[in-house]
Amino acid sequence: MGTRSGTGDKKGQGVALSLGQYVRRRNGVPMGASGSFRGMMVRAFGAASFAGFWRYWNPIFGYYLGRYIYTPARRVVPRPLALVVTFLACGAIHDGVTVLARGTTQFLFTWWFLFFALGVVLGEAAGLNLARRPFAVRAGVHLAYLCACLGLAMAAQRLVAGW
Repeated sequence: MGTRSGTGDKKGQGVALSLGQYVRRRNGVPMGASGSFRGMMVRAFGAASFAGFWRYWNPIFGYYLGRYIYTPARRVVPRPLALVVTFLACGAIHDGVTVLARGTTQFLFTWWFLFFALGVVLGEAAGLNLARRPFAVRAGVHLAYLCACLGLAMAAQRLVAGW
């Protein structure tokens, strides 16, 4: 997620990328091509940071989040807050799908995505850089991050339910 989702450069300036161009940039292959899912997984779990993980994870969804939530939010609030807003919106969308499918939700996804966002912001503030680590270590760190965020989300959910 971020300004890179629908733009031609890292600063959010330049020519906007189409969805197809964006997916190709993120996965290394055209949208829907053989190997695109594998490319997404390898690039996401092999990323040097939590922010990098999310740049590669589900590029189609990331494209629209970046274009319609992050970029407008970034125009009015600082980057870390725009990231949190974007992740919260993503969690709310996932919880909305849960409501449509089950008729109810406990907002697990919103909590989970809040903790994802905090991980990205804190990882960037701490200068997290796993680039020199073997792929297995990077993948393990990302998996631990995802699981830790889920655990925190479940704890937050239980805490709020007890109020």
